[in-house]
Amino acid sequence: MIGIMADSHDNLRAVKKAVRLFNEERCSLVVHAGDFVAPFAAKEMQSLKCPVKAVFGNCDGEKQGLEKAFQSLGEIREAPFSFKENDLTFLVVHFNFPLKPYLSRGEYDVLIFAHTHKSEIRKEEATLLINPGETGGWLSGKSTVALLDPESLSAQIKTL
Repeated sequence: MIGIMADSHDNLRAVKKAVRLFNEERCSLVVHAGDFVAPFAAKEMQSLKCPVKAVFGNCDGEKQGLEKAFQSLGEIREAPFSFKENDLTFLVVHFNFPLKPYLSRGEYDVLIFAHTHKSEIRKEEATLLINPGETGGWLSGKSTVALLDPESLSAQIKTL
């Protein structure tokens, strides 16, 4: 299982709930699609039992502090961030920008995006698109994450 989260916006309580869920599900990886906001929010993820791959979001102003926090977590980069995991090719971005150029190439199995604070799972071409919604829950009052089963290439939204 792969855990997916985004837009946590310093909500430490929600981040702790996400970490607990990801550990219970025995996730082999957690992907964060941006907007931790402050480095102390990323540090809450240190009790994860797996590595984290993340991108910066538009509200992540303290990039150096986040990079330092990630030294023990995994890696954080500017978007777009592409990597392979479980024989799948991932592309992680924060903004839901025009995706057609990426999708038309047919090289990504999973495209993870965020920024809208609205959860969404859909298939487009041969790519599974996942927006985990807002982990922080500040806008909608609902904190969500996603779980991806890499074997079946299916995902579900979980409310924290």
